[in-house]
Amino acid sequence: MNLRNIAIIAHVDHGKTTLVDQLLKQSGTFRENQQVMERAMDSNELERERGITILAKCTSVEWNGTRINIIDTPGHADFGGEVERILSMVDGVVLLVDSAEGAMPQTKFVTSKALKLGLKPIVVVNKIDRQDARAHEVHSEVFDLFATLDANDEQLDFPTLYASGRAGWAVRDLEKDERKDLTPLFETIISHVRPPTIASKASSQYPFAMLVRVIQSDPYLGRILTGRIESGVVEANRSIKALSREGELIERGRITKVLAFRGLQRVPVDEAGAGDIVAIAGLTIAGVADTLCDAEVLIPIPANPIDPPTIAITIGINDSPYAGREGSKVQSRVIRERLFREAESNVTIKVRETESADAYEVAGRGELQLGVLIETMRREGFELSISRPRVLFRTGANGEKLEPIEEVTIDVDDAYSGVVIEQMSLRRGEMTDMRPSGGGKTRLTFLAPSRGLIGYHGQFLTDTRGTGIMNRVFQEFGPHRGAIEGRRVGVLIADRDGEAQTYALWYLEERGFMFIEAGTKVYQGMIIGEHSRENDLDVNALKAKQLTNFRAAGKDEAVRLTPPKLLTLEQAIAYIGDDELVEVTPKSIRLRKRWLDPNDRKRYARASAAEG
Repeated sequence: MNLRNIAIIAHVDHGKTTLVDQLLKQSGTFRENQQVMERAMDSNELERERGITILAKCTSVEWNGTRINIIDTPGHADFGGEVERILSMVDGVVLLVDSAEGAMPQTKFVTSKALKLGLKPIVVVNKIDRQDARAHEVHSEVFDLFATLDANDEQLDFPTLYASGRAGWAVRDLEKDERKDLTPLFETIISHVRPPTIASKASSQYPFAMLVRVIQSDPYLGRILTGRIESGVVEANRSIKALSREGELIERGRITKVLAFRGLQRVPVDEAGAGDIVAIAGLTIAGVADTLCDAEVLIPIPANPIDPPTIAITIGINDSPYAGREGSKVQSRVIRERLFREAESNVTIKVRETESADAYEVAGRGELQLGVLIETMRREGFELSISRPRVLFRTGANGEKLEPIEEVTIDVDDAYSGVVIEQMSLRRGEMTDMRPSGGGKTRLTFLAPSRGLIGYHGQFLTDTRGTGIMNRVFQEFGPHRGAIEGRRVGVLIADRDGEAQTYALWYLEERGFMFIEAGTKVYQGMIIGEHSRENDLDVNALKAKQLTNFRAAGKDEAVRLTPPKLLTLEQAIAYIGDDELVEVTPKSIRLRKRWLDPNDRKRYARASAAEG
């Protein structure tokens, strides 16, 4: 059977997963009466909640005798490592671009990776039925982007289709062609993407070799390793070995199952050959970037380097007074096993032990990626304490200090562009472009240090009244840009354990705004609100109204509390200072001081002042 391997790449929310839904339906993968949920490829609970793709996933469709392996990739820059390792499995990419937003930062990121690997792109201008669609201008933007990224002549001669993924049609010519189905896209994939060149090695004459790109776990089959077969054939019960990137033997084992992708299912097959994407079960140690091969193979398959992590947090045990009340996994040993297991399957996350036996440093690509990891662990029953994110610095060739610099693209109403420019300049951002994007909006582009952007998103939404859109992507390690002012206000800290009272919170509202509701259980050292001034303030949130036999001449004033600002996990992690922690349990997200006792906090502050 003819074979094509493609990846669908795009900026976040440009419609990749919805388009894959339609490809699956129109290829006959589903029965006519089969109930299929929307965005079927987003199988992860967090993906469905947030409406984004987090993990790269493989599917397969058949079209007129050709099997097309399709990989749906994440669209957010924080999960770019998934895209980087997946692209080396495919022979072509479908680049999806929103007909109104055009080429965005993540579009540039994933396209540069694809072009460097020599992949030939197919451009699909999606959401063509939007009222603010500007199809031909977007097509020109994509061509300019390819030229900027040094695409060769063959890559610049890309076919373009105009589509509506939700409506399930694609056309080559917007004015002349009938808007019926996705047949033009299927035909373009088959004609433009070449079959795997290694398919000629799909014979038992060649030794079996495969590079592992994805690790998954199955309760019945154990560890499942997915990748593209580079040479030879593979079948169940075959004896193989695993080699590291350096060529060292990791383990020997026997294949228990060979699974191929058919629609949304993984189905066992008797045999698979070079060029096909399969999952193999039977090994227990081998991981991502390792080579699975026959005993006679001595040289591993080279793995593409992955961009390094840029941000780190410290994850430790929950040692608050309420520890162990809501979660089932609280020991440092269990946390350590879970974190190292994550680092094994996710090559962009690095975990290392710290001086404390109860805390581990976890480095990743961004706040969202680390936030998703913490949220996943929280739902698994873990209780954790999380430190403020910090960027990872490097040392340059001449000994200078380098820090991660990001390209920030902001779409904002014209009226709010001034306050955004002011805030970005305070965070050492350097504006590189400013242009009208139509509809009373302005597109601003900045190069800003990652540490200046930590915690800015909430402030940005407030400044733009919720109408602004910010996108970030890692650009480079650049010279250190100097000191950046942190949070300007202090916090309100509970000074005793108990249940927060409406009466007490009502009186505290003049001091700032609250993070908790009445009836919330608090403890000494827990942060319950933001102070309106620069200093931290210890307050009594338990004070109740004294009931007496005396009657006032007027009626008692009705107590009405202002609704509190309940922080999400990402907002909480970005909000805290260096001497604060986020306490994460399956049911609660609490902010607290690292030292709960006020005397300990004063002692630490004096010691820090003496050192600094």
